[in-house]
Amino acid sequence: MSSKHTGSAVWSGGLKDGGGKISTQSGAMDNVQYGFHARFEDGPGTNPEELIGAAHAGCFTMALSGILAEAGLTAQQLSTTATVTLDKMDGNFAITEVHLNLVARIAGADQQKFEEAALKAKQNCPVSKLLNTHITLDARLES
Repeated sequence: MSSKHTGSAVWSGGLKDGGGKISTQSGAMDNVQYGFHARFEDGPGTNPEELIGAAHAGCFTMALSGILAEAGLTAQQLSTTATVTLDKMDGNFAITEVHLNLVARIAGADQQKFEEAALKAKQNCPVSKLLNTHITLDARLES
């Protein structure tokens, strides 16, 4: 099975004085502003790192839901935040780390099985596989 989805960007102007708009095929984002000021300062709009973070958090959380289902468990809630680190290295910018922070409520889950499921989701979600960087995970089970 193959599935293709698109995102698009349009940019005008220079790096610091220019700006762009990002859209998704689904229309969930339609001409959302992005630019230097949103990326490196507190300017309005979005930036690639937070979009990658949202994509990774969504992918990981969905993957974990499937893994839990295979174990006969259903989460009342899975809440994931992905923090994407952008660093300047050797004069160029690079995404150097993604940290996943998960808080979950799952009736009937024990800590060991929960941690195993979370690790399996981290290793196997398609966005984790895409990102060739150090990915960390904090997973906390709430009662």
